[in-house]
Amino acid sequence: MEKENIKFAFSQLGMLMTHFGQSNDWTGFDLAITEEEHSSFNELIVRQKHYNGWFTEEMVRKSLLSLGGLLTEKQLSNWTSEYGYNVDSKTVAVIMAGNIPLVGFHDFLSVLMSGNRILAKLSSDDKYLLPALADFLFVFEPKLKDRITFSEGKISGFDAVIATGSDSSSVYFEQYFSSYPHIFRSNRTSIAILDGSESKKDVELLAEDIFNYFGRGCRNVSHLLLPRTYDINKVFEGLVVMGDVVHNKKYGNNYDYNKAVHLLNQEQLLDNNFVLLKESAELFSPLGMLYYHFYDSESDILDYLEENKDQLQCIVGDGRIPFGKAQQPSLSDYADGVDTLKWLNQLK
Repeated sequence: MEKENIKFAFSQLGMLMTHFGQSNDWTGFDLAITEEEHSSFNELIVRQKHYNGWFTEEMVRKSLLSLGGLLTEKQLSNWTSEYGYNVDSKTVAVIMAGNIPLVGFHDFLSVLMSGNRILAKLSSDDKYLLPALADFLFVFEPKLKDRITFSEGKISGFDAVIATGSDSSSVYFEQYFSSYPHIFRSNRTSIAILDGSESKKDVELLAEDIFNYFGRGCRNVSHLLLPRTYDINKVFEGLVVMGDVVHNKKYGNNYDYNKAVHLLNQEQLLDNNFVLLKESAELFSPLGMLYYHFYDSESDILDYLEENKDQLQCIVGDGRIPFGKAQQPSLSDYADGVDTLKWLNQLK
């Protein structure tokens, strides 16, 4: 199968994903799917919250829109132009996480664009969306059916492994898969660095980096670095734009639980009824909370970044990732900084 055929299929899929992300109506057969197929996928989007309370319709469509926007022929060409195409296809097992909708899509795309076959072990938290998208992909390139296999059970018959999970999962990955060529990913999170010059709009955009997908992604900001003289009320005011997250039952339960625990322990908190702010140098904050600490100099920032470099995915602000863009990575923004496409092309 030609690389160009796969690229074309994904570019067409990208247009469909963008279409569904925007909640558009069926416009006819120019979409390459029937009205019934269109309705069926829309219903699947809405049903996700019944399978996984974190996967609200808004968040699923947000993910589709973000991913679909990456799949233009130009972006796919630019991304893959430096790499070869594996004519001697290998089967790559991809063990996917389920923390946010379609979190394993980039690995799915990378394996196929490198000319390899994918054996995707789906998370029980996100096992419906990707197979449905694969069915659309087959419309544009039927030969891909021979390159895509989904599994929810035990996997076998693979040549290499990409596995994403928690820190505890990584022990399992090492035990069972370390003898294969592998990429293992464990817990990471993101931080934001503020210098005091931010506008209210900047902080409102930062709120998206914190609360999109209810803060459950590795690209979600869970910690703020603030200058010593920073007025924390500026953060409180800006975050209010995302206050509706507390109406999600699962998020609300986390917020209530953490509030109760910290009140019992008589710990000092700032509370605006949907998120708890706590001064702490710890990097990972629980859901429903946001940690922050103050710095006095640039060297304080650099020391903190160096200390936590193996657990950081994104750094927002400070001239790095713009506010509001943490959950909008490019195709070449790889998890853990490992160039997945390069690694896949080197499989022998």
